[in-house]
Amino acid sequence: MAKRIGKSRKRHGKIKDGELLFVPLGGLGQIGRNMFALEYGDEMIVVDCGLMFPDEEMLGIDFVIPDASYLLERKDKIKGLILTHGHEDHIGALPFILPQLDVPVYGTKLTLGMVANKFLDAAPDYPLQMKEFEAGDVFKLGNNFTIKTISVCHSIPDGVGLAIDTPIGTVVHTGDFKLDPTPVDGKVTDYAAFAEFGRKGVLLMLSDSTNVERSGFTPSERVIGGTLERLFRQYRNKRIVIAAFASNLHRAQLVFNAAAAFNRKVALVGRSMIQNVKLARELGYITADDNLFVKAEDIEKMPAKKIVVFTTGSQGEPFSGLVLMSKGEHRHITLDSKDVVAVFASPIPGNEKLVSKTINQLFSCGCDVVYDKDQQVHVSGHASREELKMMLSLVKPKYFVPVHGEYRHLVRHANVAQEMGIPKRNIFLMQNGDLLRLNMHKASLKRFAAPAEGVLVDGMAIGEMQGSLLKERKDLSEEGLMVISIVLDSKGRLMTEPVIETMGFIHIKDAVVLREEILKVVRISLERARGKRQGDKDYLTSILKSRIRESLKKLGVAARSSPVIMPLISFVER
Repeated sequence: MAKRIGKSRKRHGKIKDGELLFVPLGGLGQIGRNMFALEYGDEMIVVDCGLMFPDEEMLGIDFVIPDASYLLERKDKIKGLILTHGHEDHIGALPFILPQLDVPVYGTKLTLGMVANKFLDAAPDYPLQMKEFEAGDVFKLGNNFTIKTISVCHSIPDGVGLAIDTPIGTVVHTGDFKLDPTPVDGKVTDYAAFAEFGRKGVLLMLSDSTNVERSGFTPSERVIGGTLERLFRQYRNKRIVIAAFASNLHRAQLVFNAAAAFNRKVALVGRSMIQNVKLARELGYITADDNLFVKAEDIEKMPAKKIVVFTTGSQGEPFSGLVLMSKGEHRHITLDSKDVVAVFASPIPGNEKLVSKTINQLFSCGCDVVYDKDQQVHVSGHASREELKMMLSLVKPKYFVPVHGEYRHLVRHANVAQEMGIPKRNIFLMQNGDLLRLNMHKASLKRFAAPAEGVLVDGMAIGEMQGSLLKERKDLSEEGLMVISIVLDSKGRLMTEPVIETMGFIHIKDAVVLREEILKVVRISLERARGKRQGDKDYLTSILKSRIRESLKKLGVAARSSPVIMPLISFVER
């Protein structure tokens, strides 16, 4: 169940010879839903295919994915889909979009392993066409795109940036990155590769903007190792529960190292946590002995000071391990004063209330809680302002587009680019669905050239995102519901007294005058409809809604609240 938000978009005209098109379909003006296309002549490549978590107004929606209609209209042009890394905001929409495009997917070993796991759950019958590469590899897609992958350090192993050679110049995409000199896995961002492309000349640079508002440099992930050591020493006699992103495998390695050093066993909780750690160990991205781990069902059998529980739920996800623990609903663990819970993550924008609610519930369990107000329990995987400046100075692009961030992040990153000497006229602040045309001589921007609003996913049901679905949910939550059950004979006469039920509105049983007035309106409306369109359910429903709403206004009720009115009409033969 889903609908497209916002106004329809115009289609652009035919692509001109010798012209490169950059079309962002997500990831601009928001955190998540990352996806863009590069198009030259009769060929196209797509980079990333991510989801975004819903905001508070998207009632009951699980997540939001890009609108792929621009790509579906041109699917014969697509030579491949390249993934920069395995985070959900870059691969989460694949099960919904890839089967429609049916093109090869390119990624590193870990990224493709995570994609394969995702399809086992969501689309097990789809025959994935996966093409593995390593950082530093060069491969060609079609006649017009040659891709070199560049190692970048992020909060998940095996991340890459991309240098894409086209007939009119090179496009450099940083991917999500930071310049960590001491990464947990020893794989640093390849400064030399970015600098080499900068020396040769870069037509267009696309760069991660997430942390542009943070001054200085992002701390190394190894900082977390020190925090873990302090945590284990301070709470040596308590059971330690650590919540983190299931995809932050560097952090998982640090937790396992600390557990082994302090002679504790580790229990993994949460399906995605178990899946990701299993995959990372099989592929060699995490080193940990088998005897370090115990099953979740054995947690309560272990002495408190001998166990670490490593769980999902750092973002307050409703059915995650940590949230179930905080509510006392988890099958294998009950929290109390013998526990300390450490949340090793910062809230994603929009998740602050969920995280705060979870932390409050944890305190109410009687356990100690450690989160970002107490110690450095999280470091970002994204470059801060000085690192972004360094990347700009290495790449030296002719044209620049800030990507991956809310709109204020894009604006601030554009300002940084100006400080680094890129002319303002060569910096493009784009929105999803805009189209940037580039040739050998100039670049020009066309607004809203492609459909690029989000598509809501509710369960596994998807569709276009008109405001109607969310408006209905919002109205129900704010105004309540009135249901009028009516049984008519074939001539449109009432067979029995209408039954009125309300939810989230005035209790109709207690409002005798209101009930009598509505019954009166129903009888009069049905009587007037007889002989006209008495068998037309849609007509009768419309008339009843309108007349009842008018009656509520006259009684002064609609000024305070205007419920959703739902007549249920049945016809029976006498």
